[in-house]
Amino acid sequence: MLSKKVDTNRPDTPDPDLAPLHASRALNSPVPRYQLADDEMSPRAAYQLIHDELALDGNPLLNLASFVTTWMEPEADKLLAETLSKNSVDEDEYPQTVEIQRRCVNIVARLFHAPEANQYVGTPTIGSSEAIHLGGLALKWRWRTRRQASGLPAERPNLVMGANVQVVWEKFCRYFEVEPRYVPCAEGRYVLGVEEALPLVDGNTIGVVGILGSTYTGEFEPIKELNDALEELNAEKGWDVPIHVDAASGGFVAPFAYPDLEWDFRLPLVKSINASGHKYGLVYPGVGWVVWRDQSDLPEELIFHVNYLGGDQPTFNLNFSRAAGQIIAQYYNFLRLGRAGYTAIMRSLLDLADHLADAIDGTEHFEVIGRGDNLPVVCFRLEDGCRFTAYEISDGLRARGWIVPAYTMPKDIETMTVLRVVVRESLSRDLCDSLVEDLDRVVGRLDRLADQGAEPEPFQARPTGAGPGSPTTGQHGIC
Repeated sequence: MLSKKVDTNRPDTPDPDLAPLHASRALNSPVPRYQLADDEMSPRAAYQLIHDELALDGNPLLNLASFVTTWMEPEADKLLAETLSKNSVDEDEYPQTVEIQRRCVNIVARLFHAPEANQYVGTPTIGSSEAIHLGGLALKWRWRTRRQASGLPAERPNLVMGANVQVVWEKFCRYFEVEPRYVPCAEGRYVLGVEEALPLVDGNTIGVVGILGSTYTGEFEPIKELNDALEELNAEKGWDVPIHVDAASGGFVAPFAYPDLEWDFRLPLVKSINASGHKYGLVYPGVGWVVWRDQSDLPEELIFHVNYLGGDQPTFNLNFSRAAGQIIAQYYNFLRLGRAGYTAIMRSLLDLADHLADAIDGTEHFEVIGRGDNLPVVCFRLEDGCRFTAYEISDGLRARGWIVPAYTMPKDIETMTVLRVVVRESLSRDLCDSLVEDLDRVVGRLDRLADQGAEPEPFQARPTGAGPGSPTTGQHGIC
């Protein structure tokens, strides 16, 4: 998250010093917030200051906005603590950690049905954002090589994707000078439409993105239909436009909950896939994975070879050093759960999402537009004619500790505002029922205020940066 300068001389800036009363027993003077103190303090005092401030954060158990894992078993916590000091990229010093990373890449590739006849490759990342940048770069480099080999210009690459993509795809296009071509959403269709996507494809298209789990509604895009239609178009035009599957959210759901669904390397045009281990891979943030169908799909020019850690080490990452803990935790889950364990968890989460969707749909105020048919996500909006907004609902739930985001849908349907609940392993059926009860309470309160002619406090998006004047959350600030 981008943070801005805090002007400590402005009158509306919070007190520049930290001086909690109980800490006065250990501190001789207040501690500056925005610059280093001159003196050191005891470990206990430093811990207590930070510990108490963090109490102002939301409760992860009640955070229904994020896909990110907030709970792991104690044994996984212990492994994480034991590996905090290990740098996963250092093969010479930590060869077994690198071996475990290699096992994870192979497990993920086979989970996504990478052909055994191929030399598939992959790498861990900090999350799907880094993985998407890597996948996009491979698409761009392969396209440029093909164009140059054919004597064609290679200055105007474009990427075709639904308008519902997560913001990282916009970042990739802007950072690496690729024209984004968005397939617009429409009322009743909140993901990429194949018929709408194909006219945007041309000889300068580096690839088409298929999303396995939209961040807006939890829906899977029709990747099999996209593959079949794109195969015909490629044959007709003499192109070789591939597909990258953004499986950030669905990559660890579909193989277990929908094993017969063809979305992965079973489809010939799918050349690369990213997935978030820290979402439904059930690992704390941050770990992601990106795998390529074959080594030939990852241009050699993008791979760097370093030897200053000892021995030759090929690397393709935006971030070089990273803690080994999340990779080890991912392997713990693979060993601990296996296919049967992951399947049981995903089916339970989908059942719970269906239960929650039924409860919300049973009210007279909400229409469910995403009910956990793909991801365990429930997306809903207010019925027409309501005298209050989704933002007021979200704010009212926050008073009870629930973090349920309200946000506008993508361009062309941005007048639609929705609320979304991500069902994760830490959410129980009892908590779901309590959420619905609190929804009813909030609606009742807003109804009474409307009857009295009173106006609720206007909704203010919470700032995402430190200090006054920080930017507020944008449309794509959805985890």
